[in-house]
Amino acid sequence: MDLVVVGAAIISAGRLLGAQRAEPPHMAGGWELPGGKVDPGESDEDALVRECHEELAVKVRLGRRVGGDWRLSDRALLRVWTAEIVEGEPQALEHLALRWLAPHEAYDVDWLPGDRPVIGALVREGLLGG
Repeated sequence: MDLVVVGAAIISAGRLLGAQRAEPPHMAGGWELPGGKVDPGESDEDALVRECHEELAVKVRLGRRVGGDWRLSDRALLRVWTAEIVEGEPQALEHLALRWLAPHEAYDVDWLPGDRPVIGALVREGLLGG
């Protein structure tokens, strides 16, 4: 059975929130969409809301699913939703840095390989930019 990882494409004023990984060492410095692993008995959506609260100290409202299952490895897949912040200001509680990226800046950071196709889909589908 695959490990499910959930990610939030948090969009505000047409900009996407990117988060720079602090760990593990082989991923540190790379950029990702906020999120994390789904716990046993937890829905994907509940896990994503929880992860955003734990990682960023914000409450989010999930929007639409972006694509289907994005393969991260032979044992893990990523599921992504658009999201908007309904409470709080993002804080880098578990990341090195956070950055709001305008559509023309979407590729200005070094996205982790698993996130790159999702960023491409967000740009192609016009989900950034307002």
